[in-house]
Amino acid sequence: MMSTPEHFVIAPILIPFIAGTLLLFFDDRKRYLKAGVSLLTTIALLGVSYRLLEISYTDGGQVVVYLLGNWPPPFAINLVLDRLSAIMLMLTAVLAIPALVFSLGRWHKAGLHFHTLFLLLLMGLNGAFLTGDLFNLFVFFEVMLAASYGLVLHGSGLLRVKAGLHYIAINLTASLLFLIGVALIYGAAGTLNMADLSVRIPQITGNDHVLLEVGMAILGVAFLIKAGMWPLGFWLPTTYTHAAAPVAAVFAIMSKVGIYVLLRLSLLFYGEQVEDNPGSQLFFYGGLATIIFGIIGVLASQSLGRFASFSVLVSSGTLLAAISFTQIGITAGALFYLVSSTLAISAFFMLIELVEKEALPIANILAVTMELFGESDDEEEEEIIGIAIPGATALLGISFVVCSLSLASLPPFSGFIAKFVILTAILDPEALAQESTVSAATWWFIALLILSGLAALIALVRAGMRIFWAPVTALVSRVLLIEIVPIAALLCVTLILTVQAGPVMRFMEVTAAGIHEPASYIEAVLEAQQAVQLRMEDEE
Repeated sequence: MMSTPEHFVIAPILIPFIAGTLLLFFDDRKRYLKAGVSLLTTIALLGVSYRLLEISYTDGGQVVVYLLGNWPPPFAINLVLDRLSAIMLMLTAVLAIPALVFSLGRWHKAGLHFHTLFLLLLMGLNGAFLTGDLFNLFVFFEVMLAASYGLVLHGSGLLRVKAGLHYIAINLTASLLFLIGVALIYGAAGTLNMADLSVRIPQITGNDHVLLEVGMAILGVAFLIKAGMWPLGFWLPTTYTHAAAPVAAVFAIMSKVGIYVLLRLSLLFYGEQVEDNPGSQLFFYGGLATIIFGIIGVLASQSLGRFASFSVLVSSGTLLAAISFTQIGITAGALFYLVSSTLAISAFFMLIELVEKEALPIANILAVTMELFGESDDEEEEEIIGIAIPGATALLGISFVVCSLSLASLPPFSGFIAKFVILTAILDPEALAQESTVSAATWWFIALLILSGLAALIALVRAGMRIFWAPVTALVSRVLLIEIVPIAALLCVTLILTVQAGPVMRFMEVTAAGIHEPASYIEAVLEAQQAVQLRMEDEE
């Protein structure tokens, strides 16, 4: 039946919402029950996301629309699945499982309602990627941010609380701007449905057009704050540095929500005339400034946490600059880079905790002695759940090298392939024939694309020598399977991206072509049929 894919689209929102709500009814002391439910939920999300990715890829890349409340378009609250949203859903699910498993080592016990907040964050992320109208984008943004407020404060501590309160204040301001922008756009256009807006925008003139432009500008600022563009992203390094490791790992995709929305709306509203969009110039030069700021931060960072946070800014800057171009090849390379960099940064945030964790031998001896005499404390037993791995330094060193090469975008890893695709598309002979020459600003982008990798390599080599080659003591921190396996899993995914770069890039190219030509998206949304009509057609 045609209704099956439509009803399947709401699953990534309902699954974490229902599970997260049910967990509120259980006492927080039942940690293992909550952990099991959360893990099963994220695994279910991975399966659902994979199925939705298959649906978006087959049958010529169909766009699936789900009409909540069964209202006709464009009045319905709609969820829209296409290749781009399917990629983001899959990436969210792939990040969620390792981050959750890593948290089971100790972090899920560090505060109340961790699992509920984690699942509601996933619900907000999935909803933001699927929604087809601006108001519900705001709703899912708020769900995502409300959950992130609790998670960023998870674990307490003075530095974490200070950074968290800063984060909350900035994002509340961004939410206010978001709401004002949405109100202005609705006042000018009379609709918030994205597909309907793309049809109405060319018809709006006079004062309404000015109101529309102001609303879009305010909306863009809200998204750029979330994307971390300089100077609006000053909050990000401190917040991500002091967040708990699994929280920072899943936060790696939150900055990409702003990138996703900017890419979606700019191409949907302006199509092939995106170069006439004044926002595209802002994306480009703001992206360059963000890359420069991120490079300086990477080189100046004295801690790995700061380095990882500034790497998020470098990634955001690269994507902002890339999506300002009109070439499909550059957008495809940017999508590949988005996936690759997010996976590598997420793995690195978790690896940092293991690398910098100090284990005192006398504490381990006391713990073993207490266990032999039957005096082990329940809380202590919960903190050491897992299997200690011999050769921890070797495992951490290998993981650090793979992360370093991925973040520095060196061959043969996927980051190098992504940047190579972007550079190839920029310097494509056909594109050069149309442009006659490469502009000076584009050469700056090319230079910064290369320099950002060099800066990451310099910073990571310096940190690696300090940590692994010239340690002050010969002590090795204990590493648990439940902590190292999630990191290894994410790094394996980046290696799979490298090995399967050909098929993945073909999918990214088809995805980029679809969002550059949004006619099928618009048609699918505006001509979506209600469930009653579908049943009548099936009966006939």
